[in-house]
Amino acid sequence: MADVDSVSEALKAISVSTDLVEEELKPHLDTVLAGLLEKKKDAAIEIAKSGILPSLAQVLLRKSSLSCQVALVVAEMAREAAVRESCIEAGLVKALVPHLDSNNEEMLLNTGRAIGRICFDNAYQQDQLVQSGVIARLVSIMREYPKNDPLVNVCLLALCNLADMDCAREALADLDVSEVLILQLRRAPDAERRHVILEILGSLGESDALKLQFAESGVPEALSEMIRSLQGGDDPHDFCSMKIASNLIVSLLLGDSNCVKMLELGVVPHILALLEKHVDEGDVSVQHAGLSALRNLAIPAINKVRMLEDGVTERIKSLLRTDMPPVQFKLLGTLRMMVDGQEEAALMLGGDAVLLARIIEWCEAKDHVGVRGEASRLLAALIRHSRNPEVVRAVAKEGGIQQLISMATSEHVIMQNEALVALAIASALDIESVKDPLRDAELLPELKKILEDPAAAVEVKFSTLGLICTLANCSLTRDELISVNMKESLSKLTDHSSSKLASQASSILNLL
Repeated sequence: MADVDSVSEALKAISVSTDLVEEELKPHLDTVLAGLLEKKKDAAIEIAKSGILPSLAQVLLRKSSLSCQVALVVAEMAREAAVRESCIEAGLVKALVPHLDSNNEEMLLNTGRAIGRICFDNAYQQDQLVQSGVIARLVSIMREYPKNDPLVNVCLLALCNLADMDCAREALADLDVSEVLILQLRRAPDAERRHVILEILGSLGESDALKLQFAESGVPEALSEMIRSLQGGDDPHDFCSMKIASNLIVSLLLGDSNCVKMLELGVVPHILALLEKHVDEGDVSVQHAGLSALRNLAIPAINKVRMLEDGVTERIKSLLRTDMPPVQFKLLGTLRMMVDGQEEAALMLGGDAVLLARIIEWCEAKDHVGVRGEASRLLAALIRHSRNPEVVRAVAKEGGIQQLISMATSEHVIMQNEALVALAIASALDIESVKDPLRDAELLPELKKILEDPAAAVEVKFSTLGLICTLANCSLTRDELISVNMKESLSKLTDHSSSKLASQASSILNLL
């Protein structure tokens, strides 16, 4: 036990005699350390005021047999934020850094804790540490002592504090840090360790160079393994880990080459299993992140084919029962990406009455404009990419043509175009399924307005002409075009500045 008087006496002895030999200095250090470990009130502040900090720095610089004990004293003292600046001014950080090259694990532990606590939340000191080469040493220590959990923890926390700095990321880009982080993620004993590693991966993944390194060195695979290992439990910390890991996978998937790599690594089954686990009463953010990952994976055409062969589309449909708008929105976008340019997928989904009924239901979602928009765009995509009369009839049977007509008068140019193209294809494939909804919605006068609107985008007018051309080629609807005086609107376009638009208008005028 160290009472207040004995600590004061020890401090006085250290401060007044810088020539004490190590044997004489050690008991005084023992007394000071005991006072710190016993959490004596204001002990750290008293030490800083005593004037012994430069003496401690000198002991460290000499690399004496007391260096390990001094590093521990500094580490315990630096728990108190009020003394950290004094430690810096006394040169303790500069004196400690060389000890990171020690081959003594206890010395490394005490040194790492001391430096980490002194430099916590001090951007200038952290920058100085990076410039001194500490990043490479931290990675090296974890590689040399992977099973020393306290030491690994210190290194991970240090990396976590430095990972937002550009200079730190640049230093790590030249090191195989992913190998070290993957190893520690796989052997993480608890959620706290996992979260630190995931936070490091997230921060470093903002660097394009490190993101590519992570994708190529198996980080997504390790994240998928972690998600799989945590499934089935009910610990909220595990759910949090899965959520963060899902978001990380999404981040690493950006870029086509990474998407292809991810698929080869086999992440899709793990993502699907995670989604299916959470579909009823699970974490919405986990579902959202998982669907984002699948959507990004489906961007490259080669991946779409592979995912279809693996039955991904069928398994995604199991999520249709979700009543969470953010998940509905992302689910619809994922399905739309799956059918993009894929006739087989569009045929399969477009012929599914249950799916179509759910899409139509979401087309009328009153409280979420994003869900409404994505549902309408998926309907249009099913027709555009399948180009199949059976799909047109299935969509019409569920009331989908009316939804496409509403979408065709949307204020969003992309949605207008998609709807107009889908309606033109549907009309060409099966006019019987389309003509009544067109008439009931009085769409032809609306098409006429689009053609005559000087503010309407050229691409929208061209898509409108595509639909009108299809209708003009059909005897069932040609007369209706004439009855709304569509010829007049077409005539005005024959001298349009866009030669493509003018030519199309002239061709349709001849048909009428």
